[in-house]
Amino acid sequence: MAALNSGICSKKFLSLSANTSTLEKNGSFVRPFCFPMVRERTHVRKQIKTRPLMAVLSQDVITQRAVRALTEKPVMFKVRALVTIRRKKKEDLRETIENHLEALSDNLGKKIVLELVSNEIDPSKFFEDLYLGVLSFWGFGLTVGSEKVSLSLTSCYGNFWTDISAETRVEKPLPIYVPRDEAFEETKQDAFSAGRLKAVLHNLIPALYASISSDNSEFKGFSEIDRLYREGLLKFNLQDEILKKLPLPKVVNDIKESSQGLLKYDTPTIISKDKFAWLRDDEFARQALAGINPVNIEKLEVFPFVSKLDPNIYGPPESAITEEHIIGSLNGMTVQQALNENKLFILDYHDIYMPFLDKINAQDGRKAYATRTIFFLSALGTLKPIAIELSLPTQPKRVLTPPDDATSYWLWQLAKAHVCSNDAGVHQLVNHWLRTHACIEPFILAAHRKMSEMHPIFKLLHPHMRYTLEINALARQTLINAGGVIESCFTPGQYCMELSVEAYRNHWRIDQEGLPTDLIRRGMAVKDPSQRHGLRLLIEDYPYATDGLLLWSAIESYVKEYVSFYYPNPASVLFDTELQSWYSEAKNVGHADLSEEPWWPSLTSPARLVSLLTTLIWLASAQHAALNFGQYPYGGYVPNRPPLMRRHVPDPKDPEYLCFVSDPQKYFLSALPNLLQSTNFMAVVDTLSTHSADEEYLGQRQLQGLWSGDPRAFDAYRKFSAEVQRVERVIQERNADMRFPNRCGAGVLPYELLIPSSGPGATGRGVPNSVSI
Repeated sequence: MAALNSGICSKKFLSLSANTSTLEKNGSFVRPFCFPMVRERTHVRKQIKTRPLMAVLSQDVITQRAVRALTEKPVMFKVRALVTIRRKKKEDLRETIENHLEALSDNLGKKIVLELVSNEIDPSKFFEDLYLGVLSFWGFGLTVGSEKVSLSLTSCYGNFWTDISAETRVEKPLPIYVPRDEAFEETKQDAFSAGRLKAVLHNLIPALYASISSDNSEFKGFSEIDRLYREGLLKFNLQDEILKKLPLPKVVNDIKESSQGLLKYDTPTIISKDKFAWLRDDEFARQALAGINPVNIEKLEVFPFVSKLDPNIYGPPESAITEEHIIGSLNGMTVQQALNENKLFILDYHDIYMPFLDKINAQDGRKAYATRTIFFLSALGTLKPIAIELSLPTQPKRVLTPPDDATSYWLWQLAKAHVCSNDAGVHQLVNHWLRTHACIEPFILAAHRKMSEMHPIFKLLHPHMRYTLEINALARQTLINAGGVIESCFTPGQYCMELSVEAYRNHWRIDQEGLPTDLIRRGMAVKDPSQRHGLRLLIEDYPYATDGLLLWSAIESYVKEYVSFYYPNPASVLFDTELQSWYSEAKNVGHADLSEEPWWPSLTSPARLVSLLTTLIWLASAQHAALNFGQYPYGGYVPNRPPLMRRHVPDPKDPEYLCFVSDPQKYFLSALPNLLQSTNFMAVVDTLSTHSADEEYLGQRQLQGLWSGDPRAFDAYRKFSAEVQRVERVIQERNADMRFPNRCGAGVLPYELLIPSSGPGATGRGVPNSVSI
């Protein structure tokens, strides 16, 4: 799938000098849709029996030899090379410890590593005694000897050759090339590196313990989960077991003595106001409207509902939930009356998970269902869950309803945990990665390739493209890659990207990604010209939608005014060759898999251009913020939102049912992620939920008075900024209004994910201009 393809870099024949600044010129591009290539970083696929030489070169050596090389007659020869100047990244366990822990006292990042690999020319034939390097073990800083370093260098400047047929994907630890104007700036890079270091430290002790012990480190009680926030990992005493089995006393003692603060987790917001809120049904339902994934709930249109999957493969399409299951929870209504009065809503993950369940459940430590959950809308405007359906391929469906006794209470909690696990997977793989990160990337790449930086639409979109290519490149190497964090943390495991790809092929449509259209598609709103936004919400207290519509309206008004300055009529849109080339490449190259679909809007009028641009800015800013920055506040407490489940809900016929009855809390905790899985997930979502100090939020942009020479554009942006500030005040007022029980009340979290401004850190609020994390 084009939108999910990893970026690639080309191998190159390079002529290099010691002055690496010459590597930053003369960029070129690789079609059809990948990262622009430059001499700065290249990857060569070559069979090398030994590891490339890692040398730390003194500046004096480089300077002296460079001067000497300049006095010699230039010599031209082809070299296939890899050049990387960066902080050394270590991949195995021992090197990770050395790099990240010993460096706490050895000034992390003080040295630079220069790697050069030649597979065609032996430079020693041309430069007999050129460039001696001193080898160092990273982190320890101990010089162990010196050796001649084969460097693919020449005294000739500025000559470059590209072998287009030699393209290959760049794999970690080598960086994927990202254009300089889209790469992280220093403040962002420092913040991101600090977050990664914190994540490594948070997960280091559980990882060490898991590698030397057969014990799965199960949580023995909810109090142990609480200790992660109150006391930290060292209170689990895992380091004592590590000291016995690994010859790393200095490392572990350093952790114990100096890193206690780093090894404690911040208390997630979900348990900060009410420690037991996550157990309640009303909170479970509230998060479908005001949590981290408020974009999947739908109005129930028909009952009983029917699957669209092939019944010959996946069994009877009809739902097992009947009127008898829910009639007692409808406040005296019949099911048909509840449907007619818009009282029934559903989270339906049946069809997206069912095709993968056999493969998911065959994995070690992964158990999943395809779930459906029905909610009833109360007179207060809050939802309550009234039935959960658990489905497995070719097996009878199972329906659970709110509990009547202790046993059914724990079964109900397990069923809700499986729903949350389904929800977490769809949130991360479909709504977050696919619908924001991946699907807007072709529009960013096409903008750089097809539009001048002076083009008014490029200027409009520019702040909404910041850092997206860099963060997506890092995601492809660390998060969504095979064996990466996403596969290890979420229920689908190695099938995570397959699920994402299927969602793209079967469900993604750019014409339905705008907020009003999406709300209408899900039945959460109906068109109503008398309302401010042209639609009426069926659940008035739907925080994501009510706040989102304010921001959508502000963006749309600004884009409409801005576009009117440059495109007064349809002809001006049709005959703008740069604009049409941009849209054509984003559609036909970036989204080539779906380019022939009839639903693609044609770019034939100012109104259609406004609609497309508003959607893109919405996805890059408010939609991504709503789906991203609450990950730690809600998911940092794993029982509230387990990313994976390890046991099914026990059936009385199952042998393990007696174990469940004898100790239901132990069984529940054994079904959740264990300590290592939990800390790994918590460390990652903590990093992903964090704003850097240089974040630019909606209504702000760099070079405020210089980005355009058109005073009309400045005036439009000034009005937009003022409107965004007004929206922030309205949201804060709503969060203090007791008439809105889904965002205000005893123990209820305010909905802050769409408050535009924020400080740095994991604040649970703030709408950056772009997909920057």
